[in-house]
Amino acid sequence: MLLITEHTEDVNLITEEVNGEKQYHIDGVFMQAEQKNRNGRVYPNKTLMNEVARYNREYVKPSRAMGELGHPDGPQLNLERVSHLIKELRIDGNDVYGKAKILDTPYGKIVKDLIKEGVKIGVSSRGMGSLKQNKQGINEVQDDFSLAAVDIVADPSAPDAYVQGIMEGKEWVWENGILTSREIESHKEVISKTPKRNLDEAKLYCFADFLSKLRKHK
Repeated sequence: MLLITEHTEDVNLITEEVNGEKQYHIDGVFMQAEQKNRNGRVYPNKTLMNEVARYNREYVKPSRAMGELGHPDGPQLNLERVSHLIKELRIDGNDVYGKAKILDTPYGKIVKDLIKEGVKIGVSSRGMGSLKQNKQGINEVQDDFSLAAVDIVADPSAPDAYVQGIMEGKEWVWENGILTSREIESHKEVISKTPKRNLDEAKLYCFADFLSKLRKHK
């Protein structure tokens, strides 16, 4: 069986005021069947919908449908990196609509900071399964597919640009001063010591930390 991930950017941001506290949700199409995706794969309707029904029953309804920020390299859930809780998965034809609440966890706070600064985010389904080419030569996900989580992913262009900048020694300027060399060096150290498999998460952390400090200096 293979680790299968699919990325979609077709999500919306919802903010709600509950007891004087602002809450963040995302919703939109989380998964699709019967349509070749950007990874060249297709999910038969029956395969995907049966698995979504199981996931709803075993994870969404008992409030266990947590997801992470970034691209984990396995199917297991890493609790220290949880950023959101899926509140709803709803089937409409070949589309699976979802709604997730951003949690007040360390990685959830990073997501909130990214959202506040206008960074575009999307979702990525993660599961295990096998593939087989159909008559059209397209890799078709088989009935053994098991959905593990739906994660949040960010448009990589902004974090990548920031990381490239600090690694090349560019100056990053506040409105009333310059980002100190100490801050830049601490981010360089984080990036340099991070294993390749966790590099996306490290970039997001450094970029969110940069945005957080930027707001404080405005």
